Amino acid sequence: MAVPVVDPSLKSASVSAAADPPEETRPATGRFGRADALAIGAYVLLGVLVCLNYWGDIENRVSSHLPTDHSWFEWLFSHGAYSVRHLENPLFSERQNAPDGVNMMANTSLLGVTLPLAPLTLLLGPQVVYALYLGGALAATAATSYWVLSRRLVRSRAAAFVGGAFLGFAPGIVHHANGQPNFVSNFLLPLIVARVLRLGEPGRWRRNGVALGLLVAYQIFVNEEMLLLTALACLVIVVGYALSRWRSARAQAGTFLAALGLGGGLALLLTAYPIWFQFNGPQSYRGLQGGVFHSWGEDLAAFVTFARDTLAGDPAVEKTIGLTEQNTWFGWPVVLVTLAAIVLLWRRSLAARIAAVLVAVFTVASLGPRIRLNGEETEVYGPWHYIPDDLPLVEMMMPTRLTLVVTGAVGVLLALAWDTAARSGRGVPATDADGQPAVAGPGDAAPGTVTAGARHRWVRPVGCAAVALAVLPLVPRPLPAQQIDPPPAFITSGAWRPYVPDGRTLVPVPIPSNVHGLSTLRWSALTRHEFPVPGGYFIGPGPNDEGMFGAPNRPTSTLIYSTMDKGAAPELTDEDRRRAVEDLRYWRASVVVLGAHPREAALRDLMTGLLGEPRRVDDVWLWDVRPLV
Repeated sequence: MAVPVVDPSLKSASVSAAADPPEETRPATGRFGRADALAIGAYVLLGVLVCLNYWGDIENRVSSHLPTDHSWFEWLFSHGAYSVRHLENPLFSERQNAPDGVNMMANTSLLGVTLPLAPLTLLLGPQVVYALYLGGALAATAATSYWVLSRRLVRSRAAAFVGGAFLGFAPGIVHHANGQPNFVSNFLLPLIVARVLRLGEPGRWRRNGVALGLLVAYQIFVNEEMLLLTALACLVIVVGYALSRWRSARAQAGTFLAALGLGGGLALLLTAYPIWFQFNGPQSYRGLQGGVFHSWGEDLAAFVTFARDTLAGDPAVEKTIGLTEQNTWFGWPVVLVTLAAIVLLWRRSLAARIAAVLVAVFTVASLGPRIRLNGEETEVYGPWHYIPDDLPLVEMMMPTRLTLVVTGAVGVLLALAWDTAARSGRGVPATDADGQPAVAGPGDAAPGTVTAGARHRWVRPVGCAAVALAVLPLVPRPLPAQQIDPPPAFITSGAWRPYVPDGRTLVPVPIPSNVHGLSTLRWSALTRHEFPVPGGYFIGPGPNDEGMFGAPNRPTSTLIYSTMDKGAAPELTDEDRRRAVEDLRYWRASVVVLGAHPREAALRDLMTGLLGEPRRVDDVWLWDVRPLV
């Protein structure tokens, strides 16, 4: 999670000149230069590297780790293009889960991205735009993190580069890139944190409040969950600053609260209807069935484990810890360097102390109902054991994702460690991150004095080398990709059009769901949503209005999934055939289509037993069910 802990002291001009950091220790705030261009260029190359395997056959490759999620987000890019092209409400879609539709605000719809990129999607197709955006989002997150770090926290451009690279390409973020681009779309978060910490600037509360409100409003249409995590992180940062610099914080409180109120009010005004639609519109829901996310806590062994998609990673380790989101798979070198940075910078840097508090608070909060170690639950209760499952907001949270805040704090600590090492021995006045005289630590000169260059020359190479060697094993590898069959020519050529009049649906076999029908979900995504389909991959209301994945199974879809699992069609009864006709009427079906599939023979036998003999049209089996429904 790209949440740099911006030095709170740099946000306000209300701090007296005597308390301002000396010019030598302030972060450089110059114009865009060669170092900045090189940093951003390197991030772009890393983004290309991560997506490299997709580009080998961009139209027929999806994530090997989360192929269904990959296809869902391709569908979302098509949804954005469809909404713009047809001037339809993007908050809802009738092109999936027909005839009920899908509440897009109640799903990870990424509207803040898919709508602006709609012209590009119409031009290049959702597969190409998906890969372009995925790499671009990773690079953009690293770039905004670098910008905030270099302009607000550290003086060394190299330190900002390392911190930005970690924040944009951390193991957990790259792991989410396997089919979940919403969790790598964090490019606004560093800007939001930086703006929050400037709310106390006197005379600028209106400008700062408006800027914050616009950023927050836009982030709501990118990823609400990451915005919530960022808000929790900002709360800890502001409280930590207030406790450490109470006098300064009290002087800024009025301005800070006025700007915060203005920003919050503006964000609410801009997003009031979409948020209402999310919780009260059609196909909205309350919570998730069984508190599916609540028990997913972080494994303690994960922190010192190298993630699968890094240079030092090994996929075999997943057999020990299990298939998790790898949010904290930092590897032991980064953990050691982070702990060392906390110890060495604790008395010298307010920003380091606040980052350390973030690490501690959100690590503990991520441990779930029971402490896990090497994939096994222990008998020790975690903090979530004491939190009710049905608590609003909490019921939708996954404890392990709280460690994305830890990722942000670790990135800041790495940047601070590099920056401190790079400035050691240069005769820099000893001050802490708040511009106050530093408290002497082991081996330090007396507070407020100039360090002896010759005495500390070894700190720079050793410190920078330690940070570099810790992060190098985490350089990402290209994401694993797998081939997927293209849609049938019957679909892509438009041969289906005479069979599907307006107001009717095309029923693909298998019917898309969160488990089955990956290929048929792409039929809709890759044909610009020209025809609606039943089922799908989404979260919608279940029998008790609790959220559930996919549409409630109907008798025919249950038969289809059972046949796929067993590899053979069951014995059918007249009741099965009657229910099949009822389901087709409910779906407003006009045609049932079966393309190439590993279970094609069994599925053809099933649908023939239910609907009669099919016709072979192009490369599909087709049942024209209009006479039945």
